[in-house]
Formats: sequence, structure tokens, C-alpha cells
Amino acid sequence: MAHFGLAIGVAEKPDGQGPVSAADLAIERLLRARLVGERPDYGWLSEEAPDDPARLVAERVFIVDPIDGTRSFLAGRRGFGIALAVADRAGLAAAVFHMPALSRSYWARRGGGAWRDGVALAASRRTTLEGARALTGAAQLSPKLWPGGPPPVARHYRQALAHRLCLVAEGRFDALIALREIWEWDAAAGALIAREAGALVTTRTGAAWAWNSPGRKLPGIIAAPPALHRQIMARLGVAT
Repeated sequence: MAHFGLAIGVAEKPDGQGPVSAADLAIERLLRARLVGERPDYGWLSEEAPDDPARLVAERVFIVDPIDGTRSFLAGRRGFGIALAVADRAGLAAAVFHMPALSRSYWARRGGGAWRDGVALAASRRTTLEGARALTGAAQLSPKLWPGGPPPVARHYRQALAHRLCLVAEGRFDALIALREIWEWDAAAGALIAREAGALVTTRTGAAWAWNSPGRKLPGIIAAPPALHRQIMARLGVAT
């Protein structure tokens, strides 16, 4: 937290990926040294590391975002966190999202539920789309993206994608809608936490995700209770 709110060693990454700071890189080095030091047979997929194709043949892989919400971190806003997931051949197996500025931790294990600071999480059970509290950007509700018309939701926003997914897991918001391509490290930890809390989490096409993919990107994300998820997908023109 020594760099919190300070623009130290900041550079812009290519392809519009946003800023990287000295803190991002320091956390990357620390996590990799400790985690791979304990599990040397695991692959490593991280926002702040060159891609290592050896991960594609590993039985298990760490998927890491050292700071999810770097812009918030640099601006001194507390809604950032460290996102870590483990994926194996069957998909996501374990996840943690830690928010140090809020002293808050979320975690989940496949088949073992989702938790925040030791309290079990449960996603919303809302069944009515109209007025549902959805975490999404204004551009995501553009009519041109929705063959069935944009969903009539109450729009809210938080920067870090993992945090948004955790808020859906808590039931504080009913849905998350992101139709753009998503980097795996931005979504992996939060996706498992939301799913284990009872939300249905898919790509924008309604498919399950293939983690640890060669391209490292996923075609959007929809997370919501099953009844809302079906209604959102119907408006996207996707049969479920």
C-alpha cells in the first residue's frame, strides 16, 4: 500500500490495455515468486507478465491480475484488488479477490461455495428484469447491440471487473453485463466467486468459458440469477 494514490512508475500498455504502475509489477513479482515457488508445475497467466506458452500444457494454471482496478489504485480510490484464480482441465477450481484498502476478501472453491470474510455469499434471486440493478457501462446498453432491445435495468458501475462480479455474488447487484472482449485475468477470480454464489456466468453468446486459452480473451461476460440471465440472453438474440 506504500504506492496507493501515487503515480509511481506509470506507463501505458499497448492496445488500449490501460496503465501499469510500479506497484503492479512489484505485486506480480511477489505473487509469482511465492506461488510458483510452492507449485512449480503450475502454469502462469498474468496481466503483467509476458505470455509463456508452457501454460497451455500445464495441468493447472494460476490466472492473476496483480491490481484489478489500477486506475482506482493510482487515484487513491479503494475499489481495487488483487485477483487470483486457479484453473485446471475441468475449468476454474479456486479463486481469491482481496481488497486491501477495504480489508475485504472474497474467495471460492469449485463445489465449495463462495465467501466474503468467512460469511457465505448468495446471489440475488430476482426474476424481474425491469428495474434490476445491473453493473454495466452506458455503451453496453447501446440499442445496436441488442436485437431484442436493451434490457430495462437500473445501471450502476464499478471499475474493477472482479469487484463487480463479487458484488453480484453478494446479491448487492442483480447482474453484470459486459459485451466487449474480456481478458481472462480480469474475469477468472470473480467468475468463480459469482458462480459459486448461485449466479449463472457465461460469455455473451451463452457459452461456458474455456480458461487458459491461447488467445487469453473471452467474448464478454453475463452474470445474473438464472431467471434474469435467460431474459438478458433473449434480448441479445441468444436462445438458452
